[in-house]
Amino acid sequence: MSDAPRVRFAPSPTGMLHVGNARTALFDWLFARRHGGTCLLRIEDTDTSRNHPEWVDVIYRSLEWLGLDWDEEPKFQSATFDSHREVAEKLYADGKAYYCDCTTEQVDARRKAAGVKTPGYDSYCSTRDLRPGDGRALRFRVPDEGTITRVDVIRGTTELDLSTIEDFVILRANGTPLYVFANCLDDVSDGITHVLRGEDHLSNVPKQILIRQAIGASEPVWAHLPMILNDQGKKLSKRRDRVALEDFRNDGFLPEAMVNYLATLGWMPPNELGDELATIDAMVGSFSLEDVNSAPARFDMKKLSSFNGFYIRRLSSEEFVERSMSWLRRQVVDEMGPLLQERAERLPDAVAMVDFLLHREPIIDLDSWESVVLKDVESSKAMLDGVLSAIRDLEVWDAEALKGVIERIGEGNGLKLNKAQAPIRVAVSGRRVGPPLFESLVLLGRGRMIARLEQARARLG
Repeated sequence: MSDAPRVRFAPSPTGMLHVGNARTALFDWLFARRHGGTCLLRIEDTDTSRNHPEWVDVIYRSLEWLGLDWDEEPKFQSATFDSHREVAEKLYADGKAYYCDCTTEQVDARRKAAGVKTPGYDSYCSTRDLRPGDGRALRFRVPDEGTITRVDVIRGTTELDLSTIEDFVILRANGTPLYVFANCLDDVSDGITHVLRGEDHLSNVPKQILIRQAIGASEPVWAHLPMILNDQGKKLSKRRDRVALEDFRNDGFLPEAMVNYLATLGWMPPNELGDELATIDAMVGSFSLEDVNSAPARFDMKKLSSFNGFYIRRLSSEEFVERSMSWLRRQVVDEMGPLLQERAERLPDAVAMVDFLLHREPIIDLDSWESVVLKDVESSKAMLDGVLSAIRDLEVWDAEALKGVIERIGEGNGLKLNKAQAPIRVAVSGRRVGPPLFESLVLLGRGRMIARLEQARARLG
């Protein structure tokens, strides 16, 4: 049997690929390539209420952009639902799990009546011998006494008292498995030897150790990567920060710069090219889990931009022009070509209509600003605030979704669509006329759209 490690990158198709997830994918890939192992891609699509098929394509596209390939065919967790249920039923049959019909309100009421302030399930159904049925979830029976040892390459060794772990749900009342159960079983069936993931999953380890012990499976090597913070020292959030990998791609960052920068978030790449700058081959040759830092890492846009500038200057003139034109084509021509063609009377007209997409900041036409934004300042403020709030968490980034957001915010402020979109157009393009707004916003990208709306809002005080 081979001693080569097997790792997996297991994202959920519930949104754009986060830079934190991209860092995990990179470290998985570096570790596998360093040790001649196997790197799997597993799409964890158990949350049927939030999954969207288009996000799977985003995952593929984002990893391919970074140059991170995977071994074997991608796996989908939903394909293993039946085996998850079979294992759950065996745990129940063996007395290692039990059915529970308690609601959150009932649990809270019992804890309040008993004067217990510590949150968590009270094992009420552990002795009721309930049978499978509607509205009944399956809980894992955690031993009442003893300890469990969590050994983590990055975090060290921790002893945990089993009395602090509640009897946790492994199957929902509708029969679908929870993450902690499905993820564990798939790691076992896929032969995963090393689990690399963010530290937000650290609390899942004791539960997954218990599940493995219950089914007779050995533990993998655990390695929980440090949290990534923004420049204010807060955990990166898609609601507040620029985190979608696609946004960086659309803004003209090079994949090699992004890969090199992501590698610095918790690890020190070899100084082959200068301060924390290294080729991918050098990173593969020196990557070690033992060298990953447990302290939180800060995502520094200035540093990323500096890395990007370095890699841009390393390109030959021919390659620089080729990549620039490729970026321009992707940003404008492929998506906007037919729309611009309908409106242009001369070839330069097309350039004038989309120049705002090519600038880091829009050039504000004062007449447009005064006649649209300042004409009704309170209405403009309401539209900017509402759209800013809505797009930070917008799952589907396309013209129809953006139109729906602006239309909905406009209706809430008593505005029809043509009036509602006017201050948004000026804020992002600098002008009151131009190409179709919603298609333009898709190309502009979430990060730049948020930045421009925030700038316009700041101007209004």
